[in-house]
Amino acid sequence: MKACFVTTIDIKLADKLRADLIAQGFELSKPPYTLFAAKKNGVSCSLYTSGKLTVQGKGKEEFIQFYLEPEILGNLSYSYPEAEADLTPHIGGDEAGKGDFFGPLCIAAVYSDDIPGLIKMGAQDSKKMGDKNIHIIAKKIKAACPHAIVRISPLKYNELYEKFQNLNHLLAWAHATAIAELVAKTGCDTVLIDQFANESLVKNALKQKQVSVKLTQRPRAEEDPVVAAASILARDAFVEGIDALGKSLDFTLPKGASNIVIQAGRALVSKHGEEILKTVAKLHFKTKDLILQSF
Repeated sequence: MKACFVTTIDIKLADKLRADLIAQGFELSKPPYTLFAAKKNGVSCSLYTSGKLTVQGKGKEEFIQFYLEPEILGNLSYSYPEAEADLTPHIGGDEAGKGDFFGPLCIAAVYSDDIPGLIKMGAQDSKKMGDKNIHIIAKKIKAACPHAIVRISPLKYNELYEKFQNLNHLLAWAHATAIAELVAKTGCDTVLIDQFANESLVKNALKQKQVSVKLTQRPRAEEDPVVAAASILARDAFVEGIDALGKSLDFTLPKGASNIVIQAGRALVSKHGEEILKTVAKLHFKTKDLILQSF
């Protein structure tokens, strides 16, 4: 990000910008060639008579993302420069837990007709956020947006994997399930998800459910604010699910598939026997074989 953000706004918005800045605690002045300049700890901005607006300071990212883009600019080109963010109402979908040995697989779909509002809530790719903050933002998204969450427990996951014999086919079915539920709720037929496999998989899964949508699949779809919101709900559902499983066993289930996970799996098997794994873990992972090597 450059040190100084420069853009041009409609001069008719000058009064709104001035009033909003005063309400936010900015101190205003009027240097030459400007309509006004405003300063506050961490942010300074100047609106010139030409309509040129400059913003700088250590707090400029949050100021632009949570105020300037949704309230003044009406676009997300600064926060999402690569995505050419779509501000039209649409459904976004994402998943969490597919790379974690323990815990559920969770798929979420979110519908929004107020993309700038999602940005103000703090919607961004969940991989850039901590679980505590994810939980806070997830509550806001759930309150504001129609959504659907498919949380597949390890026991059900293992049954489904036996049926599909392929993770991508299982994922396609789960995405289609969440999308179908949200299409029924909202009537929206425009959908964006991350491309995790051949595009035909999710399309075919939707056809089987007799759901017709305009589906776009692309890499790094989490750059889209609505998909980012779905990633937050999916991650929050996964964390809640794995924590609940751990509490039921009075045992902390680590995330991921690392050596720490292998050690935890061995401790569980030592205490409860091999059968415990089918209720807490995804059995097709090679992690299972590494755990059972010791027995």
